[in-house]
Amino acid sequence: MTTDQQGGGPTGGPTVLRILLGAQLRRLREAKGISREEAGYLLRASESKISRMELGRVGFKERDIADLLSLYGITHQDERAALLALARQANTPGWWQRYGDILPSWFQTYLGLEEAATLIRTYEVQFVPGLLQTEDYARAVISYGNPGAPAGEIERRVSLRMQRQQLLTRSDAPQLWAVVDEAALRRTLGSPAVMAAQLERLIKASELPNVTLQVLPFQVGAHAAEAGAFTILRFPEPDLPDVVYIEQLTGALYLDKRDDVDAYMAAVDRLSVESAPPRTTVEILSRILQETTPSDDDAKDS
Repeated sequence: MTTDQQGGGPTGGPTVLRILLGAQLRRLREAKGISREEAGYLLRASESKISRMELGRVGFKERDIADLLSLYGITHQDERAALLALARQANTPGWWQRYGDILPSWFQTYLGLEEAATLIRTYEVQFVPGLLQTEDYARAVISYGNPGAPAGEIERRVSLRMQRQQLLTRSDAPQLWAVVDEAALRRTLGSPAVMAAQLERLIKASELPNVTLQVLPFQVGAHAAEAGAFTILRFPEPDLPDVVYIEQLTGALYLDKRDDVDAYMAAVDRLSVESAPPRTTVEILSRILQETTPSDDDAKDS
């Protein structure tokens, strides 16, 4: 767990802090043998609210936290102060909150997890991963996925995606290990020029020390991720389990049960073996770039 140099408390995005505080509240409750229903009665709330609090899926009121700590027998002032401070930090809006009018809540959760992750492993079959997209490519993808959206909204979504990418070059940047299906690299979005710039961007990104990029070629045939794209996020906090993120048309799945995570981790490990090795990525991308970029003679003929 990272710590604040002045206060010694945990740091990170609000999503992760809510999960951490929720997990601590659950352990305290269970240690006292108190049911969620009993805890909810104290707060004049439902059992489901206590469950959402313990899962970190809602914000926290300091009064509620203070009442629960008293119920759980936490009377030491330093311990209470630390947990109440954590609740205040967990309620601090993330940088993405200013895009809240165009972001569904289920994706805001992902942004919070992505911001705090130390390892991001992803498989993409249709598009280049969002963290590696150029602005023009992102604009083409977003326009395709949001037909009829006003131009201003499209540009705000593009801006959000570009801001997300800053985490790859920060001082504590996560490791990104991406496996990209060859189909995503050959599917033209925007224009041939947009795709050429995107391929060049991937070549440069593959040279970053914290980025591992592999291509899953057509010749592999059936593979370990036939079900589609997914992302696995790992965190520095030992209390946080790995999370599998699977985006759907109108929502997303977040899987953190050990069996589910293990199954997806095994799948991404097999994908990494089945894909071309990372040392060949630049060569593959350069070949695709050459094959998909019109030559001067072709441009004249057209």
